[in-house]
Amino acid sequence: MAGQHETSQDEAPSSAADVTRPRTDFVVFGVTALLIAFFVGWGITSSSTLGAAAEAGLDWAVTNIGWGFVLASTGFVFFALWLAFSRYGAIPLGTDDESPEFRTSSWIAMMFSAGMGIGLMFFGVSEPLSHFVEPPPGTVAPGSGAAVEVSMATSLFHWTLHPWAIYAVVGLTIAYGSFRRGRKQLISAAFAPLIGERAAQGPLGRFIDILALFATLFGSAASLGIGTLQIRSGMEAAGWIGAVGNTVLVLIIVVLTMCFVASAVSGVARGIQWLSNINMVLAAVLAVFVFVAGPTVFILDLVPTAIGYYISDFGEMASRSGATGGEVMNEWLSTWTIFYWAWWISWAPFVGTFLARISRGRTIRQFVGGVMLVPSAVSVVWFAILGGSAIDLQRDGAVDVAGSGGEEAQTFTVIETLPLAGVTTVLVILLVAIFFVTGADSASIVMGTLSQRGSISPRLWVVVFWGVATGAVAAIMLISGGENALEGIQNLTFLASVPFALVMVFMCLSLSGDLRTDDLTRRGEKGVEVLEQAVIAGTEAHGEDFQLEIGPAEESDADSGEQDGTGSGADEGPAERD
Repeated sequence: MAGQHETSQDEAPSSAADVTRPRTDFVVFGVTALLIAFFVGWGITSSSTLGAAAEAGLDWAVTNIGWGFVLASTGFVFFALWLAFSRYGAIPLGTDDESPEFRTSSWIAMMFSAGMGIGLMFFGVSEPLSHFVEPPPGTVAPGSGAAVEVSMATSLFHWTLHPWAIYAVVGLTIAYGSFRRGRKQLISAAFAPLIGERAAQGPLGRFIDILALFATLFGSAASLGIGTLQIRSGMEAAGWIGAVGNTVLVLIIVVLTMCFVASAVSGVARGIQWLSNINMVLAAVLAVFVFVAGPTVFILDLVPTAIGYYISDFGEMASRSGATGGEVMNEWLSTWTIFYWAWWISWAPFVGTFLARISRGRTIRQFVGGVMLVPSAVSVVWFAILGGSAIDLQRDGAVDVAGSGGEEAQTFTVIETLPLAGVTTVLVILLVAIFFVTGADSASIVMGTLSQRGSISPRLWVVVFWGVATGAVAAIMLISGGENALEGIQNLTFLASVPFALVMVFMCLSLSGDLRTDDLTRRGEKGVEVLEQAVIAGTEAHGEDFQLEIGPAEESDADSGEQDGTGSGADEGPAERD
């Protein structure tokens, strides 16, 4: 019974022929490609009107449905933790006796690099510093001791449990359905318990996959745009280039796109795993260097402070909305909290699918623990080191880090105050580039999977197409934002993620239904029921002095007396045969 379920022929895993010759779903691929082509064409012909439309759409969405993002994102945290600590936590993502496909160190490295590596490089300095000099509305005075606490708590709120819970929901649903139930690795396949197999493979299922593909592309493009801004600032800090415009940004995008497409076509084992392991080492080297060369004692003090205030202020941070701060709070939320929830949700289809791809053989409890707790712990240390260094410089007046340029330049401003600034600047640029490559090549492969009916080995041309499309959308995002390119990225990312947020809510319901009918769940329920009945029967027949024995089921009514507790037992009392 282990790992065996009643699945139809359509649910069976792809055959070897399917893996080598995946079939393209031209409805999903074609509709999404047309939507992207329309968007790119609009951006090329009239980037100003696209930027204005995106800003207007964001304002409307934050005012009217921002509360939904706030509630849903916190709900995903509690849902994932509930799964881990409930009876479902022991259910494996595969057959009952299956071992994990990747060793734990590589598993953690791959999921961390794919999940948020480039974001940590960009916001590790800028976010704590921004909240220190300009705290959330209605909280504390800027630049005060309390502002240090609020800045770190708010940064951890955005970068620890919430994003990884969002990824965990999608990853668990896909991994469970694929490896435990034998379904395809598609977002739509996860809805089979809710809408049925036929509907999941029909027009409604294709619509779900289109939403997932659309959100994935915009989330990847947002990361490429942010990485491009930071690489440009690093090149300026190193003295390689002067002040540049959009042409150089587009050239950087072209180079990065070529790199991650090359990595993506090399496959998970050779490309992504290799780069992820390298990046983990380089990121650790950077963190240790800044920790030792920077304000070491202040950083150490900041770690327990950040964790303590994150826990104590969790409820307040999770409940911020326009109801308490009006337009000022809505504007702040659209820049920070809601933008982050939208960004994580737009990444969820591909990060979740990628996490599912590398997590076969792990239990639900191991999956949630690894996906939510390990990266969260790393984020605490990372923000304490980089953000703490920036806050210390700003607080002491040694360097005006906040006024040194845009958010993308602040990391390099901190680096310039440390020894070996030239070498460290190059290291940061390299880290940003590789972090993006590891995330974007994962996204290209997942977009190929969504386009080719769940194949884990999509064709080369599909992977290349989505890689190039991601680069094109990133360029349009930067151009449509005008002078404030980051704002253009935020606006468009949020709008692309709105429909998929609702999809994720239904994914939670679907996964819950699946787990209730899992073999392990049914065996556990049956075991409790049978044991309870046996104990009742034994107590009624023999009092408290009886024992239970396991034996084959009786085939005739004449032998049923032993099952009723009348058979012979051990020396200490009558036997109760189950």
